[in-house]
Amino acid sequence: MDTTTRPVSPLRQRMLEDMRMRNLQPKTQDAYVRAVLKLSAYLKRSPDTATVEDLRNFQLHLVDSGTSPITLNATLSGLKFFFDITLERYELMARMKPVKVPRTLPVVLSVQEVARLIAAAGHIHYQAAMSVAYGAGLRVSEVVGLKVTDVDSQRMTLRVEQGKGSKDRYAMLSPVLLQRLRTWWRVGHAQGKMLPGGWLFPGMTLTNHWSARQLNRAVHAAAVAAGIDKRVSPHTLRHSFATHLLERKVDIRVIQVLLGHKKLETTAVYTHVATDLLREVIGPLDVLPPA
Repeated sequence: MDTTTRPVSPLRQRMLEDMRMRNLQPKTQDAYVRAVLKLSAYLKRSPDTATVEDLRNFQLHLVDSGTSPITLNATLSGLKFFFDITLERYELMARMKPVKVPRTLPVVLSVQEVARLIAAAGHIHYQAAMSVAYGAGLRVSEVVGLKVTDVDSQRMTLRVEQGKGSKDRYAMLSPVLLQRLRTWWRVGHAQGKMLPGGWLFPGMTLTNHWSARQLNRAVHAAAVAAGIDKRVSPHTLRHSFATHLLERKVDIRVIQVLLGHKKLETTAVYTHVATDLLREVIGPLDVLPPA
């Protein structure tokens, strides 16, 4: 959301400054401002006049209108910042509690489905980008944000700058992935798309990289072309990367580092979808003595 296209009130300006002081990500800032705008629209007056009862009724309104738990919690986070930090009225949000988010299992492709998906991508730059998502387990924002200089063929790593949580890390670079990236670089360089130190996946203007939406559309189109009827996105390739490593007996803590997860519990979800591990377990029924 572009907050510069409309007059900015002193209250919103102070909130924007508070967020900028804390170096919050632009997306986070936009989400927090939207949360306060929602409350203001509900109250039909300035949000700084809200009472504890107003906030309680607002949360009930969100629940009754079918707001998803993730969106509801994000809205509460924005309001908490506004009331706690900008207004310093801590008592207003003290009784507001986030709701429990149902845990769902990620969609995972088989090895054969991944191969079909990448092959169906058509253009070599989409094949290369999908190979990065699966071969290194990167998030879509991390894939499109790679620069040519992030590919280190000597150490066989990909440098991920300012990934989730504003953290740098290194991801794995396999020989097959390196070869696919080199093939794309040669094609892109011949087409004049590869600037020195520029983006690995440059956009139309070359000074900008692809958008996450562009890669998302390419993955959806490839899934249709490959006849894959699962809900597929670039993140599905990251899920598949982690699950397939786990099925190959790679230590889960190593997978945690490769994915850039802060908590091991986040990585542990893949133990629930690693079906090869389940098939190796001998059930108690199979070891019962003959009747």
